This record gives sequence, structure tokens and C-alpha cells, in this order.
Amino acid sequence: MTERPVDPRDRPLEHFVNEEPFDPYSVEAITPEQERFFMASQWKMMWWKLRHHRIAVISGAILLLLYFSILISEFLAPYDLTTRDRRHILAPPQTVHFFHEGKFKGPFVYGYDSKLNLEFLRREYTPNMEKVQKIRFFCRGDQYRFWGLFDASFHLVCPAEGGTLFLLGTDRLGRDMLSRIIYGTRISLTVGLFGITISFLLGITLGGLAGYYGGWVDSAVQRTIEVIRSFPELPLWMALSAALPVTWSPIFIYFGITIILGLIDWTGLARAVRSKLLALREEDFATAAVLLGASPKRVIVRHLLPSFMSHLIASATLSIPAMILAETALSFLGLGLRPPITSWGVLLNEAQNINAVVINPWLMFPVVPVIVTVLALNFFGDGVRDAADPYK
Repeated sequence: MTERPVDPRDRPLEHFVNEEPFDPYSVEAITPEQERFFMASQWKMMWWKLRHHRIAVISGAILLLLYFSILISEFLAPYDLTTRDRRHILAPPQTVHFFHEGKFKGPFVYGYDSKLNLEFLRREYTPNMEKVQKIRFFCRGDQYRFWGLFDASFHLVCPAEGGTLFLLGTDRLGRDMLSRIIYGTRISLTVGLFGITISFLLGITLGGLAGYYGGWVDSAVQRTIEVIRSFPELPLWMALSAALPVTWSPIFIYFGITIILGLIDWTGLARAVRSKLLALREEDFATAAVLLGASPKRVIVRHLLPSFMSHLIASATLSIPAMILAETALSFLGLGLRPPITSWGVLLNEAQNINAVVINPWLMFPVVPVIVTVLALNFFGDGVRDAADPYK
């Protein structure tokens, strides 16, 4: 008689638990790499994630170079801001060469011969192959006043003695376009920084009050935001800029434009801060701080804002390009900064005439740094925002 096979369910379950007494000192220690990860701060983890965003890292390097250049604009520019060459009005860009008649000469440019075209009433320039003008580096050139503090004449690059160096051509007054773009970088980039500082302070303050207190404070802030956002931004910028007195000095016009940009751009940041505080003020750590006697200012500044400061920085990074474009647009239309202040928008103001651009296309070169800066800021802001998001 055959035996009935044993049902696996009837077998006793195997015991996989270690029956030895627990020894806490026998637990495997945490490796240094794990400890570095577990003990890392929020900012360090953001940096680790940002490093893997190649485009953001490259954009950050470009922005670092641009913002560093504004500290030494006088040194980088081949000519002083106001230097004019009446013999080379609206001269085309000179090309850098390294070889002349098959021999290496180092970086040099060919000088120009000019003649007046009476038919079209303009000057025509032709390179003269006999005028080999070597480019000098770390040399003495036009005298300038460094940051208005002391006189100096040391430049990174200079034209040859008695020669010219117009790598991006000249304008209608014979001024070097490259030098003016380098000087304009200082104004255009700092407008964005000062403007976002004003916007940042207003957005955090008003948005924080609205989100923490709620009630009539929230209603008043929200109605103010709705009134400001009901106006189209560009016409509002134009109206406020046109209201600035023409008798103001250039420095007052500069700060006036900066304040206008900051006063209009804070609304989006304020709403973001309000929504975050509405969610965080009910958290246990915020309630504990209130029960321990912390003032509302301390609760907001010390406990709530640091919880999403990385997101605020990402938002600010993405807002700077809008301010740079706004200043460029206003100056291009003649309602923003005005000469003798030099910015990218002021330089583009000379390119309003389409006929002048067709004949002298190098007058559009100031739009190149605008595009590069705006793209770099947007790519870098996207990278910071992704790195600050804990769910990615």
C-alpha cells in the first residue's frame, strides 16, 4: 500500500531568526561614505545634485565669469568708455590673424584704409595688408579711473602703437563697441541684482505676513497683488519710467529704474511665500516654537523661511533674467537708462533704425550678451530648482 505524500503545508516552518542573545557591539558599523551622506546638510545635498546637471554647471561658470568681469571692466576693455576715433566712424570689426605671408606673426590685425563714398554719403573701409598691427597684452593704454577711486592705464589687451583694435567695430561716434559692451555689462547685470534684492525683501516680508497671520492682513496683501498684476507689465514699466524727471542725474535714473523693476516684480514671490507659510505654520515644529514663547518674527525668520529658502533662491535666480530684459527693453525704447550711462539696452538704442543695421550689422552685437546671460540664468535657475526639490 503506497504512502500518502506529505502535504508541504503540514511541515513545520523553518526558523530564520537568530536565537543568539543580541550584542549591540557586533552590529556592522556605518561606513564613512554612509555617514557623510546621512550627516550632510540640505545645502550640501543640493550641491551634490546640482553637480550632475551639466548645463546648469556650465551656465553657472558663465555667470561667474560675467559677474566677475564687472569688477575689472576697465582692465578688460581695450579702450576707455569715452574714447573716440574720428577717423574710424562706423568702422567694421577687425579680424584677428596669426600668419602673415606664410609666417607666424602672433595675434595681429590689419589696419584700415578709408575713403568717403560721395554717392551713398558714407565711409568705406578696406583692410591694408601692409599695416600689420600686433595686439599687445598686459599693456599701457587709455587712462581711466578705476571704480572712481584712482587713475590707472593698465589693460588686458591694447592696440599696436599708433594702430587700432576694433574687434567688434565702432559706433557712429567712433567708439569701440567691445569696450562699451564690457562697460555695459556692469550696469545691466547689477540692475538685475539690485532689483531682485528689492523684490526679494518685499516678497518675503509681505508674503510672510499674509501667510502667517492670515485674516485681514492676507486679504489686504492679496488685493494689492491682484491690482498690480492686473496691469500689463511692459506698459506699467514704461509709464513709471517716463514719469522719472529728465533733470535727474544718471545715477538717480539708474536707481529709479532699479526700484521700479523691484516694486513690480515682487508679487509672484510673495504668493509663493504665502502658500508655503500657510502649509508650514500648522506643522509641529512651528507650533512648538509658538508654545515656547517665540515671537512671530522669530517663528517666520528662524523656523519657517529656512524650510524653503532653497526654493526662494531658485525663484530669485529665475526672476533676474526678467529684470535684465525689462531694463534692456526700456533703454532700447528710450525710457530707461540714458547716456552717459552705458548698458546693453542703451547700446541697442542705436540699432533702432533698420537702415543703419542693414549697413552696419555690428551695431546689433550688444544683443549677444543679453541672450547668453538670459539663457545662462534660466538654465542655472532650472538646475537649482531641480536640486532644491526633495522629491526628485
